[in-house]
Formats: sequence, structure tokens, C-alpha cells
Amino acid sequence: MQSELIISTYQKPAYLALVLQTLAGQDRMPDRVCIADDGSDQRTAAVIERFRAAHPALPLRHVWHEDQGFRKTLILNTSVASSTADYLIFIDDDCAMHPGFIARHLTLAEQERFVTGSVIRLSEAMTATLLAAERIGWTDGGRPEGWAPRGLSEWLKSMPLPAGVMGWLDRLSPVKCNWAGGNSSTFRAHILAVNGFDTRMEYGGEDKEFGARLTNAGIRGRHLRYSAPLYHLEHPRGYVDAEVKRRNREIIEATRATGKVWTDSGIAG
Repeated sequence: MQSELIISTYQKPAYLALVLQTLAGQDRMPDRVCIADDGSDQRTAAVIERFRAAHPALPLRHVWHEDQGFRKTLILNTSVASSTADYLIFIDDDCAMHPGFIARHLTLAEQERFVTGSVIRLSEAMTATLLAAERIGWTDGGRPEGWAPRGLSEWLKSMPLPAGVMGWLDRLSPVKCNWAGGNSSTFRAHILAVNGFDTRMEYGGEDKEFGARLTNAGIRGRHLRYSAPLYHLEHPRGYVDAEVKRRNREIIEATRATGKVWTDSGIAG
């Protein structure tokens, strides 16, 4: 089984550099990497080239299109359509991976299933510290150096015990399993079977709509709430639009209510 990590990005080169640093420290590497770029400028290309030069044995491709506003779903579709891997793992450019992150997703790869996890949201101060240091160090317990959990939930999400043990807590979690664009994986064939992401969807729920169609197609989700830690680097969200989110909710609700599997606004249409 060939695997590919797809990292979506837009105009956050310093964040992407940190995320790529955590990729280099994985216990198990994907077979290849794709940067799905929604129109970033040359600064992002420079980060990618530096990483490629430092890791020549890891195939890395940069899939880019012109900046015409939020078109993450379109660049993801382009990346999926052009991939030659069997299994695809998705994260965003603001998601730093625990060293065991890739291994956990690949260990649980299973036909007719998708895997999705949670994120631990770092504070603005912690994010600023990491960006200034230009690196994330890890403690022996697998946590970012200098970070402390804010309560029981974050402590559990940081996988304080081995993945096999925390996996039992995953099964007990009452949280509904939705595809989370920053921490999910499935077989490429499953994505093609529902025609990929719906390009009508702008920011706000685009991942949930895709996950709903996977579920409608019989691809069942497995939630890794406690065994695939991902640390979200804080950043401004000036692009949030209430009207867009309202329209997105309508599309999501229609997908769930009708049992829709295929979108006409996807990879093939």
C-alpha cells in the first residue's frame, strides 16, 4: 500500500515550515508528500524547496493554483486526482504532528473506513514561541517542549499512554465522528467514489460535507480522539464569513437528509 500525506496550505510559510519539521521527525514516513497550495506566493515555494533539498529521498510535489479566494476544496481535488498513492492522509499547514501521527493513521488503514482525529489548540503565546524558535522539540512523553495541557481533555488528547491503550479510549468517546480536514485519512478509491470534495463549499464545514457523503456511501468513520495527537498553531481568521457558513450548513444538511453520495461539483465535474 502506497501512502501520501496531503498538506493544504495558503500564505502561512512559517507555519508550514514548522509542520514540515514535524514531518521529518515521524516514526514512520509516508511514501510521498503533496503540498496542496491554494495560491500562496513565492515564500511558500521557498519553504518547500528548502525541505525538498534537505530530504531528497522523500518524494514531494507542490500542487498550486492561482489565488482567487478560498478554493481549498478545488486544490484538494486536484491533488487527489493527480495522486498515485493508494492511501491519503490529510492535514493543514497549521497542524504540527506528534511523532507517531503518520504511523497511527497507516496502522488503522482499512477498506470501507475513514479515520479522523482531533486537534489540541495551542495558545497564541505558545504558537508565537514555536514560530520564533522555528522548531518544535518533543519531550520523552511525546509532547511539545514547553507545553502543558490545560485540563484533562488536552492531557488525554496528548496520548499520555501508548497508542494501543489510548485506542480503547477512542472507542469509548461519545464525540460524533466527522471527517476533520486537518486530521483524517482514507483510501483514494473511497474519495473518488464520492467524486471528492464539493467545490461549492467555501470556508466553514467543507470537511463535514465530504465526510457525510463518505458515510452515505457506506464508508464508516473511526474517531482517533486520543491516539493521533495533532497540535494546532493559532492564527487570525479574517476570512470567516457568516453568510458563507450559512450556505455551507444548508448544503451539509441537504447531504445528510437525502443520503447523497456523489457531488456534481467535484473531481469529475
